[in-house]
Amino acid sequence: MTMAKHKAELGRFYEDFVVGDSYEHPFGRTISETDCTWFTQLTCNTNQNHFNAHLALSNPVSNGKIIVNSGLTVAIILGISVIDMSQNAVANLGWTDIKLTHPVYVGDTLYAESICTEVRESSSKPNMGIISMFTRGLNQDGVEIVTWFRSVMIPKRSSGIGQNYFPTPKSGSIEGRMS
Repeated sequence: MTMAKHKAELGRFYEDFVVGDSYEHPFGRTISETDCTWFTQLTCNTNQNHFNAHLALSNPVSNGKIIVNSGLTVAIILGISVIDMSQNAVANLGWTDIKLTHPVYVGDTLYAESICTEVRESSSKPNMGIISMFTRGLNQDGVEIVTWFRSVMIPKRSSGIGQNYFPTPKSGSIEGRMS
């Protein structure tokens, strides 16, 4: 039996991105009432449609449900996309054209997918590249809820950034613990 040691490494580097590659991000996230209320209060958003079920009944968009704060929707879809698109990013460079295309309600489960739209080397930082993408969020029924374009600065593998950070164990290698 051949054994391999897999180093601590997560995410993609500049060289891993190809224009036209699409990613179905692996995590889904169900939004609870606590998530919505906490985020709304944390951000000082006083719109009661996000935390007052009685008042939300009068909102024609709410369908009698609490509407999830759109800032939380954007944050969760962004977070879901990180593992594939920006895990190793050193900077977000911009978001454009954020569109909220369908309401999100407490109890909805959110998913995301992205497509790489541009790959170019950084003109100011030789060990970096710029990745551009289009991302969209979907609910559990496959209904598109949000879309945007985003660009990030991603290191090249040769930069060493995001690599070789795992500490050397003082007690020796784990491979010696097989018995």
